Amino acid sequence: MSRFGDATAVERVGEGRYRVELDGAFGFAEALNGGYLMAVLARAAVDASPHRHPVATCANFLRVAKAGPAEVRVEQRKTGRTATAAHVSLVQDDRVAVDALITTADLAPDAEPDWVGAPPSPPLPPVERCKHVEPSERDRGFADHVELHFDPATLGWLDGRPSGRPECRAWFRLRDPYEPDAFALALAVDALPPVVLNTGAKGWAPTVEMTWHMRAVPAPGLLELHGRGRMVTGGWFDEEVEVWDSAGRLVAQSRQLARVGRPPSR
Repeated sequence: MSRFGDATAVERVGEGRYRVELDGAFGFAEALNGGYLMAVLARAAVDASPHRHPVATCANFLRVAKAGPAEVRVEQRKTGRTATAAHVSLVQDDRVAVDALITTADLAPDAEPDWVGAPPSPPLPPVERCKHVEPSERDRGFADHVELHFDPATLGWLDGRPSGRPECRAWFRLRDPYEPDAFALALAVDALPPVVLNTGAKGWAPTVEMTWHMRAVPAPGLLELHGRGRMVTGGWFDEEVEVWDSAGRLVAQSRQLARVGRPPSR
């Protein structure tokens, strides 16, 4: 197993119950990344299901999950030949940190879409023309395991010149020898910096709810992440992300509602 594989591993300890050891390397400061947590939940949901892929996940983030032991509880709601629906919770210190509904199904690796819309516009520049940002000490753990190369047009917020458009685009891969799969997609849909940074917001932007869909089994290689928002209002913003694989296929989509970040306290 790779570091990511180990970090998302679940151990069945009873009917619908799994022991996990949450890895602080997949977080920022003391807060673990939401995509990482969804990958952990997805592993438990798939293990408890007759189906192989988490095709739809709706997760509510109730409180901050931290590194260390936790439990995942899976309650089957409906099991069928085509899909299985389950209520999946991450419990830490006797409190639910993440509550999710996960639907599992089987996707054929060689399936071709009957119809697909146009690729994202503007396109992501080639990786050699994108910018790798050296992380701060606060972000060091996550960046040691996740490699992102950003479209320079979406990095104005780093220089104090935000574009005014809530958007972010980047190439993504795990630094491990770990090729994209369903669980890496769960991480990828929440790997970008908050798009609201390009409207002038600063600080941590906690996700309240995220829904993501796995649309296809990804091909090996880099993934393209295209993030954008539609509205920032009253301390809330939305963020949509599309993930495209090295074969030019749309493999995942997400939408989240989050709180606008506040500057770090001095």
